[in-house]
Amino acid sequence: QVQLVESGGGLVQAGGSLRLSCVASGSVFGFNEMGWYRQAPGKQRELVAMMTDGGSTTYADSVKGRFTISRDDAKNTMYLQMNSLNPEDTAVYDCEAEVRIDTVGSTWWGRGQGTRVTVSS
Repeated sequence: QVQLVESGGGLVQAGGSLRLSCVASGSVFGFNEMGWYRQAPGKQRELVAMMTDGGSTTYADSVKGRFTISRDDAKNTMYLQMNSLNPEDTAVYDCEAEVRIDTVGSTWWGRGQGTRVTVSS
């Protein structure tokens, strides 16, 4: 069974940085499309960044130039490097991905449980 597990959240001061990780465990043969989302208190969940299997990236306007999505295929891990954090970035961040689960094209889609990021002013 495949699972996505995030880590790396925490409390950071404004202007600081954090790197979130999302590990895909189980029978995993790589990522297809993957993304990071966040949900701030009282707000809807929103897309922060996404990456296609070809490596193309998309970012929310609010994080462009500050956040970077990446992946390490050898480790079945995706990352979100977050720099110049501000209090508006406070949210629960979760990863969502389509994962290849064999060598003949079968896939699994799932979402992690989330990791909390709090940015103090």
